[in-house]
Amino acid sequence: MKKFLSVTPRPTLRFSFPILILSLCAIVTTQAQTSSYIPGVTTEGATFFLPKTAIRISILAEKKTYQPGEYAAYAQRFLRLNNVSTEPEVTHRILSIKQTAVGVADTTKAYTVKFNTKSAATNVALAEDGTLLAVNGLPQQTEKPKRFKAAPKQPQPDPHRFQTEEILAAGSLAKMAQLTAQEIYDLRDNRSLLIKGQADFMPTDGEQMKLMLQQLDLQDRALTSLFSGVTVCDTTEHVYIISPSQNINGMLLFRFSKYLGLVDGDDLSGVPYTLTVTDLNTVPKATESAAKKKKTENALYYNVPGRLRSVIARGSEEMSNEEFPAAQFGNVELLSGDLFNKHFATRLWLNPLTGTIDRLDAEQPK
Repeated sequence: MKKFLSVTPRPTLRFSFPILILSLCAIVTTQAQTSSYIPGVTTEGATFFLPKTAIRISILAEKKTYQPGEYAAYAQRFLRLNNVSTEPEVTHRILSIKQTAVGVADTTKAYTVKFNTKSAATNVALAEDGTLLAVNGLPQQTEKPKRFKAAPKQPQPDPHRFQTEEILAAGSLAKMAQLTAQEIYDLRDNRSLLIKGQADFMPTDGEQMKLMLQQLDLQDRALTSLFSGVTVCDTTEHVYIISPSQNINGMLLFRFSKYLGLVDGDDLSGVPYTLTVTDLNTVPKATESAAKKKKTENALYYNVPGRLRSVIARGSEEMSNEEFPAAQFGNVELLSGDLFNKHFATRLWLNPLTGTIDRLDAEQPK
C-alpha cells in the first residue's frame, strides 16, 4: 500500500475540464491519507483525487448614485415633481443571493493507479485539478458558472444643448428654470399633436414618425433631468466559495451597509449575513472495521455522497435556502478491480461534482 508525504494544499476550482489521458496497463488502487498531493503520472502509475462539494455564493449588489439637477429646488414649483432631493446621495442594496454547488479536489482522498501487466489496457481521464473523471471513456463536460456581466451604460445626454437662447440669456436661476419648464411643456404638447396627427409637419412614413418621437422623448428626458436629477445604477457581483468539512452554525459570511455596500467583517456599520451548513445525514457512516477492510481490497475508489442544506440569513430572515449533494458528508466505496481485467471491456464515468458513479459499462469482449 502506497502512502504519500503531505505537501502544501493547492485545491483548484473545477468548472470546465481540460483532460489529461493517461494510458496504463492496468488499474490497481490504494488510498493515501494525505493533506495534499500533486496528481498525475508517477513512476508507479498515476495519482488522482476524488472531489468534494463546495458552495459557490453569488451576491449581486447595486450601487445607486443620485446627483441632483441644477433646478432641483424648483422641481415642485414648475413641474409638480414631489420629493426631489437637492443633496447628492449614494445608496447600496442587495439584488439577489444565489447558491450553486461546484466540485473541488479533495486532497484528503488521494489514490494511485498502478501498473499491472495482467490486466487490460486502461485510459484514465483526469480533470485539470487532478480529480478522476473517467476510465476508458471521454468524460462528461460541465458548464462553468457564468460571471455576471453588467449591461453597457447608456450615455447621458447633455441637457444644456437643448436649452434655447432665451433660457441661456435669462438673468437668474429661477427664470432659467421657469423657461426650461415651459420648453418641456411645449415638447410634450408637440408629442401629443404628433401622435394625434394634428401637428403642422406630419411625417411621411412610420419610420420618420418613430424618429421624431424618439427625438422629442430625448429632449424631454434631458431637460427634465435638470429638475429631477440623474440616478446612475452600477451592479457588481461578489463571489464566495465555501467548502465545508463539517456543520457550520451561523458563520459570519459578510456585512452589508446601505450607504457603504459590502464592508469588512469587523465593520459594525454593516448588517451581518450568516451561513449555516447542515449535514442531512442521508448516508450511514462507514464503520471502522469496514474502513480497514476497504484499504486491503484491490478496487477502484468512488464517492457515495450525502446531502447538505445551506442557509444564508440576515438576522432571523432567511435570504437563501438550498440543498446540494455533498461528497464529504458521504462515504468512499469500492468498485471491484476484477472489472478491469482482460476478460471485460469496462468503461466508467464519475460525476465531476460528487465523485459518484454516473455510468458503468462492463461487457465481456467477443
